[in-house]
Amino acid sequence: MNTVLQNPDAAADVSAAVGQAIRRAREAAGLSMRALARSSEMSQPFLSQVEKGATSPSLSSLYRLAHALGLPPSELMPPVNAPHGVSVLRQGEGRELPVSDSPEAASGRLLSAGAGHVLEVVEYRVAPGSDLGGWFESDGEMTVYVIDGEIEVTLENEGSWRLGAGEAISHPADIRHRWASVGDGAARVLLSIAHTRPAAARQ
Repeated sequence: MNTVLQNPDAAADVSAAVGQAIRRAREAAGLSMRALARSSEMSQPFLSQVEKGATSPSLSSLYRLAHALGLPPSELMPPVNAPHGVSVLRQGEGRELPVSDSPEAASGRLLSAGAGHVLEVVEYRVAPGSDLGGWFESDGEMTVYVIDGEIEVTLENEGSWRLGAGEAISHPADIRHRWASVGDGAARVLLSIAHTRPAAARQ
């Protein structure tokens, strides 16, 4: 179990930080809450709860919000603390977010994320039949590496590829993409997105 999720105070701090980041970005973009909710395809009451830190958005919701705001998703993600640029995560540590809002959502563990990070790294654990959200897109270049199990990666207008353990695919992150679980077994996947400069510096 993630140590952050075991600590209600820490989980509340993460929700508050994400909510503040979204509110600041929305206000900087000159958008009303209603306009952002509409363009990100979510309800205004839900967005209000997110901005207040009363609830945490899924990774899918963060990506939709970032796209609507014209920002990389990592700028809205909870930061992984890295004093002096050094970050060490032990087994069972790291912030976790569901991939989608579905009860069957796969889980994403943030290994490197947040403003100031050039490299965004997320470990996904995908149970059979898990929901992996819809289409995603971002800036930068991404690599998907399958540690265990098997998934199918689809790139819009490019094709689909089945990847097994030890296999990887790299592509520009602004090509719309989605994943699907394959077979009856669980999968563990590592996603890395390389940005050209830290999130806080991108406009």
